[in-house]
Amino acid sequence: MEVFFYLVFGVLSAVVAALELSKNNKDRINTSPAFNSFKNNYLLVYSLMMAGDWLQGPYVYFLYSTYGFSKGEIGQLFIAGFGSSMLFGTIVGSLADKQGRKRACVTYCITYTLSCITKHSPQYKVLMIGRVLGGVATSLLFSSFESWLVAEHFKRGFDQQWLSVTFSKAIFLGNGLVAILAGLFGNLLVDTFALGPVAPFDAASCFLAIGMAIILSSWTENYGDPSESKDLLSQFRGAAVAIASDEKIALLGAIQSLFEGSMYTFVFLWTPALSPNDEDIPHGFIFATFMLASMLGSSLASRLMARSSPRVESYMQIVFVVSSASLLLPIITSFLVAPSKVKGGGISFSGCIQLLGFCAFESCVGIFWPSIMKMRSQYIPEEARSTIMNFFRIPLNIFVCIVLYNVNAFPITVMFGMCSIFLFVASILQRRLMAIADKPKTEDWSSLKERDTEADPLNI
Repeated sequence: MEVFFYLVFGVLSAVVAALELSKNNKDRINTSPAFNSFKNNYLLVYSLMMAGDWLQGPYVYFLYSTYGFSKGEIGQLFIAGFGSSMLFGTIVGSLADKQGRKRACVTYCITYTLSCITKHSPQYKVLMIGRVLGGVATSLLFSSFESWLVAEHFKRGFDQQWLSVTFSKAIFLGNGLVAILAGLFGNLLVDTFALGPVAPFDAASCFLAIGMAIILSSWTENYGDPSESKDLLSQFRGAAVAIASDEKIALLGAIQSLFEGSMYTFVFLWTPALSPNDEDIPHGFIFATFMLASMLGSSLASRLMARSSPRVESYMQIVFVVSSASLLLPIITSFLVAPSKVKGGGISFSGCIQLLGFCAFESCVGIFWPSIMKMRSQYIPEEARSTIMNFFRIPLNIFVCIVLYNVNAFPITVMFGMCSIFLFVASILQRRLMAIADKPKTEDWSSLKERDTEADPLNI
């Protein structure tokens, strides 16, 4: 492995360690022992859930290829996962609000475990069922746990600002440290112990089972809409009305879709960007480096959110601009650096420059997650939190499906340029959100429901 990779990893490690060790009272929020106990319980569960997710990620494509499926067939399996999340995500979100968020979190564990079990079969139809189950589980992972946390946080009477502590720690651990450890553990199972590409999925099932046991034994149930009506369509329509009638919610949804769409596209593009001539690059080590950069971002976010100034709505404008600029590097280097025509070998000079830019983007990702969580806790009505959050994922999943379907149709520089434009648009929308952040809501959830019921009196 080249010295450059060790150097980048070492510098990032030193910066993260320095940031964490240098935190003073201004960078920390004073909390209560009861909150710390609650926070640690949630962080343990969230870390186990993310371990179950991260263990699978690096080996899905590899597993399908070992079963002999073509690139096109594998692409169809991936599209099925995102399509499932798009089609069923809002439905399961609504059910989580009506039937209980704890129950939805347990459903996530069961659904994802079943998805892992299907990986033992080389049958295409069985694997397709697994992808559909995985899509449903993904929707639950990125909505139900956060919805449960926010509702339970306020139900226990904790200060709203303390939420940022849990959010930043969850991303630092779940999307940073756990991702790195999961990658190393998966590599240990597959390469060192030679247990085969299914082993990480079996390990993921174990982590999910442990997390489910903790949820069942220590979590209490909470709900969204407290009304007696269990009509799913009413919940679905009410959430749509809330988005359409509150500009802040609509802006938040657009910002989230633009950023996450660019982020998931980046996941597919970074490998060919760094190895256009089949350069020999350490994929696992680079992935760990990206996760370390994400930890750096979440550490910065915890400092920023611990202070009253600057506000989240303010500094996120800068984050989106920086992330937009970082994904322009593949385009810039294609003009300024002569492309290498040598097949194989180590990473090129332009690849080194792009890697640094990609680390900057991952740092922005680390800031984005806890920050968007905090804004969602402020602007999204509690009664339909899971439903609205999954509404936001509909355009995201459509976008990712289109990218997957046409990934070979456009040059890689065009794809990066598109992502950069999306991120710049997100910064403009963030600026608008900042301008109207203190604008009072014109209607609350109850009045929106009443208006919706009056418009459709036959709905019982």
